[in-house]
Amino acid sequence: MASASVFSITAILLILGIVFLLIVNVTNVTESVRSDFDTIQVYLLETTTLDAAVVMINDLAILPEVQSVSYQSKEEAMAAFKKKFGDKAYLLDMRQNNPLPNSLIIKVERIEDCDIIVDKVRTFQGVEGINYYKDTIDKLVKLTTFIQYGALAVIGILLVISVIVVSNTIKLMVLGREGEIAIMKYVGATNWFIRGPFLIEGMLIGLISALISLGVIALIYSKFEELFGADMIVMLSTNLVPQRFMLYNLSVVFAALGISIGASGSIISMRRFLDT
Repeated sequence: MASASVFSITAILLILGIVFLLIVNVTNVTESVRSDFDTIQVYLLETTTLDAAVVMINDLAILPEVQSVSYQSKEEAMAAFKKKFGDKAYLLDMRQNNPLPNSLIIKVERIEDCDIIVDKVRTFQGVEGINYYKDTIDKLVKLTTFIQYGALAVIGILLVISVIVVSNTIKLMVLGREGEIAIMKYVGATNWFIRGPFLIEGMLIGLISALISLGVIALIYSKFEELFGADMIVMLSTNLVPQRFMLYNLSVVFAALGISIGASGSIISMRRFLDT
């Protein structure tokens, strides 16, 4: 029965570990993408003077949602545009006039606050247009929220299942030792004296399961990192979360979960079947 419990908890912790790895890496990618959209560009009218732009910068800089504000001249904007074109930048030299406007570059603390800043900018005079990725930002915010709540739901369900599995296993152990427990109660053993061995047994089962699960997860993640780590950098411009960081945090989580699951299963089964 103890072996069956170890196998069951190990399987559940493995699923939890894979979900944890997936969530952390997806969140890492999402945050990396979000950082590319945390900028609002405010295009100024040709008639807007530098002094007027400075007033706007000062008004925006005091907002708690704003991380930084800078002024970008049309010449600086063209230079940045040419840099993006790379070898094809000479094509832009064929234009006699610079069509790009002067602008303000606003770096926000959180992309969720972009609407607040945009509403403030719309009160300014001398603004020609505002460029920010509202639809993309909304989708990223919804995706992050969905991932977080979905992960909590999956983890919650798996934890309940694991406690039930351990509880049922301990119940069978209790029933198998019913005679010994009855004798212990007749000779005056206290409730905790009877409960103690089962509690320790449940905790040891959980800890052993956590160690096995951690070893398997470490092997899986190292292989995954070896096969797809380089592709992640190319496709998404971000690395996988480092293995050492993942394993350290998983070891703490698994040890706490394994011991807690084993102890909880033992306590629940003892209460129901032993009336102690």
